[in-house]
This record gives sequence, structure tokens and C-alpha cells, in this order.
Amino acid sequence: MDVTRELAKYLVSSSLKEVPEGVRHEARRAILNYVGCAIGGSRQEAVEIAARVLGPYSGPGTSSVLGRGERVDPLQASFLNGISSHILEYCDTTPKNYNHPSSPMASALCAYASTTVVAGPAFLHAFILGFEAQTRIANATYPAHYNAGWHTTGTAGVFGAAVGMGRLLKLDLQQMIWTIGLAATQSAGLREMFGSMAKAFHPGRSAQSGYLAALLAQGGFTSGVYGLEGPRGFAAVLSTAYDLDKVTRNLGVEFELPYNTYKPFPSGIVIHPTIDGCIQLQKEFQLTAAVIASVRLRVAPLVLDLCNKKRITSGLEGKFSVYHAAAIGLVRGKGGIAEFTDEAVNHPDIRRVRELVEAVGDPTIAEDAVAIEVVLTDGRRIAKRVEHAIGNLARPMTDTELEEKFRDQAGRVLPMSQVNEVIGMCWKIDKLEDVRRLISAACVA
Repeated sequence: MDVTRELAKYLVSSSLKEVPEGVRHEARRAILNYVGCAIGGSRQEAVEIAARVLGPYSGPGTSSVLGRGERVDPLQASFLNGISSHILEYCDTTPKNYNHPSSPMASALCAYASTTVVAGPAFLHAFILGFEAQTRIANATYPAHYNAGWHTTGTAGVFGAAVGMGRLLKLDLQQMIWTIGLAATQSAGLREMFGSMAKAFHPGRSAQSGYLAALLAQGGFTSGVYGLEGPRGFAAVLSTAYDLDKVTRNLGVEFELPYNTYKPFPSGIVIHPTIDGCIQLQKEFQLTAAVIASVRLRVAPLVLDLCNKKRITSGLEGKFSVYHAAAIGLVRGKGGIAEFTDEAVNHPDIRRVRELVEAVGDPTIAEDAVAIEVVLTDGRRIAKRVEHAIGNLARPMTDTELEEKFRDQAGRVLPMSQVNEVIGMCWKIDKLEDVRRLISAACVA
């Protein structure tokens, strides 16, 4: 199959008019969620370190960084945007492949759009095409690629950033093929990094690498033309099993955006059912740490593969601990930003309850479900089963809930009047004559 060429042909010939309104609206939701996450994460320690260390190496400061005031070169802005938008673990997720699609792609697009006049429709279309390419490539290699230890947000994310940028740069067919090849040869990201700053490095680096791929291809820098399907290409090298027909099947007819989801809790998505169910129990029985004797969870096996951290000391580690997820839900009845800080992880009550949690993998439990049993100190047993966690496709976040989530994050960085202005522009992004208006409003003056 000539997968790379067929994908590239669609990417350079697609028209926004061919994209259904429902898909466009889902793209606006994803952009809104992305911008809120990037602003909300822009002052986190990982971003501050990266900005301080790399600042002296920036080229001319032409590009803005969301949520911040300094200007750096576009490649560095892509990198910082990517870290900011991912570091809180609040970014969108495609349950088909556990990819976080918007962070790598939108980080590059926003860096570019802060330096150049980009009309809203062109930005929206580039976002949709980048999302489509990245998600389809991730689908084609899941689960073998993911199970081998690759972090798809980094490995597939570089394709989304590259082809989205390629579309904004108006690349021709040959240049888009080279862009895909240059993205493929930069594909990287290890799941071993979960629970550390390096996890957020992945979408930052893939945004930067994708931007670079498109720029080089535009200038005539060549690559192999079978970057996806070649015997030593992306799929064959990075996955023991794959189905590349998923990349090209019904391109332009069926879209992946309607299968995107948005996180109500800033943590690994597979522990959301546990947080959801434990919050429900805490509110129903008015639980405190003192009355809990033991906690038993039955979870999908993938939960223990991804989030089996119990001896933890940092908030970043807590985002990948099903034990911490249960403890914060049962003790605080919340699962917000404050519940995944170093303070929360080391709080005596939360630490005590976390030690009481036992988690067992059960293949009969779906990945967005959980069965919880809590034994209280007076001998009572209480239980809760969650079939579909809030935020998943069966219980999606509404537009209003996404706005509330945006305000909760961005309001910690920007004045609320400015936050509301940005929200309004995200919803009408395809009506903007120049996306720099949105980028400027999303930054510190």
C-alpha cells in the first residue's frame, strides 16, 4: 500500500467545506480545551525550568507562548506550549489509542499563528487534518505499539504537528510526503517517563519536531517516501503488529474527532472511574479518613499497567496512582488540580488511606469502569460500581463544563475578564480574520 502518498494527497487536497459541522464543532471544543490546558499549565515548574534553561538559546523572539509574557523563536514556543498543555494531565484523550492528540499539534500551530497572519478557517482546517492524521496513525499501531512501551502522544503526535503545519505552509504533495517522512524519523517517547516532567516533554518535543519537519520539507529537504509503510518505516520498526489500512480507510468521509474525550480530572484517564466512584461514595456517606478501614478496587488490567504507583512522594506521580485516585476521592470528595500536588500526595490523611487501598486487575471490568468496596471502621461495607466514568464517550463533558474547566485553570493565570474573552474567541475561531487575536488574548500582556 502507498499509505504515505495517499494520506499526503488527502491532506493537500482537502477542503474545509467537506468537513461536517459536527466535526468542526468538536474541533472547536478540542481547541478550547487545549488553550485552557496550555494557559493553566504555563506556570508549572517544568515549564519554568524549560523556559529558563532554553531561553538563552532562542532565536529572535517572534513567537508568543500561551499563558506567558516572553517571546521566543517559534520552535521553542512550540516546545513550551507542548509542555504547558500536558503537564497538568488535563489534555484531551482518544480512548481508541490513549493518545493526547491536541497538545503536540495545536502547540505548533499556535506558535506559528502567533508570528504570521493565519485566518481562522485555515487554522481550524489544519487542526482537523492534523488530528485526523495523528489519530489514524495511532489507531493503526495500537495496542502493540503502546504495549511495547511507546508513548503515543510523542510518537504519533509528531505526525499531527507536522501535517498541520504542512497545511498552514501550503505544502505541495511532494513536500507533504517529505514532511511525513521527516516526522516519522523523529518519532519518540517512552512510557517509562510517566509520573515525571519528561512525560510532558513528549508533546513539547513532538510539536517542535513536527514544526521543523514541515519547514525543512518546504525548503526542499527530502526524506524517504514510505515513512509510514516502508519495511524500515514507522509502523514496522515501532510496532510488532499494525493495520495501516486504518490510516487511509474512508479518509474525508469518516472522522476521528467525534471520538475525542476531555478529562474532568487532571490525571491518567484510566484512573478516572476510581476518582469518580470514590467521590460519589464520599458524598453519599460523608466519609472521612478516620472511618476507612480498607478499600478494594477491581479495575481493568490496563489500569495496573499504567497506574500502579503506590509509594509516591510527588504530585506528578500521583497522577498515575490508582491508589492515590481512590484516596483523594474518599478523603476529599474532589479530584481537581489541588488533589495532585506534592502537598496532597504527602498529606497524612491521604497517605494513610492510600496505604489501605488494594487494586486487583479484572478482565471483566471495562477500561472506563471500576468496582469499589470500602470497609469502614464500624464494620459496615459500602460499594459503588461505575460503568462509565464522567468525561468518557458515554458520559461526555458538555460545552458548559468545558468552559468551567477552562476558567478553573486559566483563571489561576489570567484575569477572568481576559479568560472569558479567550473562551469566546475559541468558540468562534473559524470566524477570526487573524488568529493572532486569540493567541495575544491568551498571553500575559
